[in-house]
Amino acid sequence: MVWDVVIVGAGPAGIFAALELAGARRGLKIVVLDKGRDIEARRCFQKQEHRQCVGCAPCSTLCGWGGAGAFSDGKMTLSTEVGGHLAEYIGKEPLQALLDYVDGIYLRFGAPERVYGLDREVEIEEIRKKAVLADLKLVPAPIRHLGTGRCGQIMQKMREELAAAGVVVRTGTPVAELIVRDGGIAGVRTTAGEMIAGRFVVVCPGREGAEWLKEEAVRLGLTMAINPVDLGVRVELPAPVMAHLTDVVYESKFIYHSRSFDDRVRTFCMNPYGEVVMENNEGLITVNGHTHAEKKTANTNFALLVSKNFTEPFKEPIAYGKYVARLANLLGGGVIVQRLGDLIAGQRSTPDRIRKGLVTPTLPEATPGDLSLVLPYRFLKDVVEMLKAMDAIAPGVFSRNTLLYGVEVKFYSSRLQLKPDMEAEIENLFAVGDGAGVTRGLMQASAAGVLAARTILGRV
Repeated sequence: MVWDVVIVGAGPAGIFAALELAGARRGLKIVVLDKGRDIEARRCFQKQEHRQCVGCAPCSTLCGWGGAGAFSDGKMTLSTEVGGHLAEYIGKEPLQALLDYVDGIYLRFGAPERVYGLDREVEIEEIRKKAVLADLKLVPAPIRHLGTGRCGQIMQKMREELAAAGVVVRTGTPVAELIVRDGGIAGVRTTAGEMIAGRFVVVCPGREGAEWLKEEAVRLGLTMAINPVDLGVRVELPAPVMAHLTDVVYESKFIYHSRSFDDRVRTFCMNPYGEVVMENNEGLITVNGHTHAEKKTANTNFALLVSKNFTEPFKEPIAYGKYVARLANLLGGGVIVQRLGDLIAGQRSTPDRIRKGLVTPTLPEATPGDLSLVLPYRFLKDVVEMLKAMDAIAPGVFSRNTLLYGVEVKFYSSRLQLKPDMEAEIENLFAVGDGAGVTRGLMQASAAGVLAARTILGRV
């Protein structure tokens, strides 16, 4: 059998490609492949039972129907300014129209009506002024927050609609390689050796599959550009410290250029009243954060990421990020947590010092330790400078009790050379989403899937 479209990856990019294709009602034969579990079988024992990661392969937090971002916190950034590079391909106005279209689909499947950051211009302007005085740039972005829990419900409804439209979903089906014949895509081969033939292939493996896509691109001789390394820590502090910011814009996106090295540091994935969680990247344990739609904690967490461009001959941003993460795993058996006061004092945190602090960790499985033995000095210096700057607009950020978890690393692939419609150098092969190095978030990943689907529909 030859499928009309083979979609590799059941995250937001793959799901929205399938929705767009099926919604056209052309009678196309569509199959979606993912190495993870179906949505009803996705379960994280570490989160649900508060115990050490048991090393599920693949990790249900990252893989399976719904992907990583859509199945976790589900923050939808409704702006072209953040979340990826799609504007470089199609322009800001077409991208905004595409984001609005995608947003409408999420609403149809049950996303909440509320959008943060639209109706409080005076307060946002006041935050911006204070940020400028602290050498911070505020990037205001409207946010529609799905929340962990509601995400799963929305993804389930999308799954049911696609099934009703005849789309075949095969979870537990890892793809080993892309098959190319006569300069065009011919299908994929699974790790079990099964050949799945297709006229069109859309690859959207997400961040967890970024390294696989990069290896395939090298094997096939595709042109690639090196993306920066995004590496840092997750910060956790009492929610009232950030409440005057998160109540207005929900996810406060700040950018800072360090005085010591002029490196770009940014906040990412802010979770008011949320929890810190672990992720298992094929045995490599890293840290992330969620906010639930219903359940709230007393803390707010967010990532501080240092974006570093390296020069030739360096071409392995993913390998570098994994190398640093392995140091944390080596020293702490997984994620390390340290009080900011201990880091400044040059001493490791201990369970007793953590207990004495004012912040109760929402990830009790993290090992108290010393992040200075893990992160390079340059990265730690950048993080500390950023925290000091943020303290000027949110007093209490630079507190000895603030917790730092490490490491957080975003495995963005080296970016494939793509046409504006997301087609690669191989005919009828499309690469979309975070794993292709083009997007960095739920909304643009979804939009990229729609973009590729529309091109395919124009050809069939």
